[in-house]
Amino acid sequence: MRSLLNLAVALGMLIGCGDASAGIVKGTIKSASAREIEITVSDEAGKGQTQRFGVGSAARVTLDGRRTRLQELRPGLPVTVFTVDDDRVLRVAAETKTPEPVAAKPSPAATETRSSARSSTEPRTASRSGASRAAAGIVNSSWSQFRGPNRENLSPETGLLDTWPSEGPPLAWIARGMGEGYATVAIDRGLVISMGNVGADESVVAVRLEDGRPAWTTRIAGASRLSAGNGPRCTPTIDGERLYALGGNGDLACLETATGRMVWQKNILQKFGGRNISWGICESPLIDGEKLICTPGGSRGTVVALDKSDGRTIWTCQLPGNPAASYASPIIAAPGGVRQYVLFTSKVVAGVRAEDGHGMWMDDASANGTANCSTPLFYRDHVFSASGYGTGGALVKLTSSRGNTTAARVYATKEMKNHHGGMVIIDGFLYGSNDPGVLTCIELLSGDVKWRDRSVGKGSVTFADGDIYLRSESGPVALVEASPRGYREKGRFNQPQRSGANAWPHPVVAEGRLFLRDQDVLLCYDVKANSE
Repeated sequence: MRSLLNLAVALGMLIGCGDASAGIVKGTIKSASAREIEITVSDEAGKGQTQRFGVGSAARVTLDGRRTRLQELRPGLPVTVFTVDDDRVLRVAAETKTPEPVAAKPSPAATETRSSARSSTEPRTASRSGASRAAAGIVNSSWSQFRGPNRENLSPETGLLDTWPSEGPPLAWIARGMGEGYATVAIDRGLVISMGNVGADESVVAVRLEDGRPAWTTRIAGASRLSAGNGPRCTPTIDGERLYALGGNGDLACLETATGRMVWQKNILQKFGGRNISWGICESPLIDGEKLICTPGGSRGTVVALDKSDGRTIWTCQLPGNPAASYASPIIAAPGGVRQYVLFTSKVVAGVRAEDGHGMWMDDASANGTANCSTPLFYRDHVFSASGYGTGGALVKLTSSRGNTTAARVYATKEMKNHHGGMVIIDGFLYGSNDPGVLTCIELLSGDVKWRDRSVGKGSVTFADGDIYLRSESGPVALVEASPRGYREKGRFNQPQRSGANAWPHPVVAEGRLFLRDQDVLLCYDVKANSE
């Protein structure tokens, strides 16, 4: 069995940090002060190795999903340290030790389900990675925003099914009432949260992670009626006790995570002089410390930073040429220590300094004149971006000096015309759908194509435990080994209860489960290898 240390090193390489010690490291707290934490990581022989991390004031520190101070974390607690860019700590997540679950008397419904024959379309009410995990108090997740940790679509989940049966992995539960729309899900604090047109309202909808039962629904605007399919496209961003959601017509709302109660609200198009784009706002808000970053694409701000506590404006950035918003979401990068937001507008990919909103660099090689939809990716001081409509992708190298960053184009390629299914970078290789539906693997820094395969078709991707989860927009879902050696499919199934609409919401792998949103329906599959 691979040790936690080796696993941490491997994941660190996947995250795309500057060295093998960066990424995700799991262990036990040895000591913690106001600015430093020591953790013990066990090797294969069970011997503890100590790793020390300096923790800056911008890092997020949590205990059981709730914000706390670093010095409040006591020795002996299990902890995960998330790092990037030469060991800069982004997050420290500690948990209280999980108690043994108390056996509960099964309900009549649960007894009936267990005694009946199971199939891929019959939800299971109990599994070691499902309901019992929730009963044991494991409710905080690593997928609290669009594309997960660092917006890289890399799930930290391990111990997942290596292959799928012909009918697919077991279906844990189905939730209905998500509404009309194309948003995928965010997961935290025992809740699975998305957006949809519910009746006459554009709403944020929360269901329970354990079993898919409704938790709350909150209206933020009238139902969004948009071209290419009605309903919101934004994935809510969960930030501890609050979450942030952006509707298809620009209505931005801050809600309480637990209850759905409205905290504050504003329309970013009206506030910053923007006009809605052809197929509606698709951006998922980015939270960075106390700032909320979004892209109105208006005459009074291409991109803006708001105070997440009350929505007041911190700074605005007007990029040259006044580009409109596009359909992608911003990410955080820090090449050479210069923290910045990388965004894809209607005309360019740009880097905006986090501190004051100063626009530092732009590149237009991957932009088309119709719709730029895929979120850019940051990897070892490089940014890769891509779009469809015959354009393709481009790689730029970022160089920082004296608080400023410049970009130099490395190459442009027609081999990654990624429309809106997103891409992932794993061990220096990029995977994504190249229009008209060819899953393609590219060596990122050179642009060389390693392989192509069109058997599943155009779709969206995410990565977990060594594999690509590919969801075709026509419905089938495939498990594909993430390897530059060639295409190797390890399972495929057809999603039941298809709506008939394009299956555009990205798949999510978190808490040992695979989540597939399809309009009003949300399906939750158990993909943990030790499931019954």
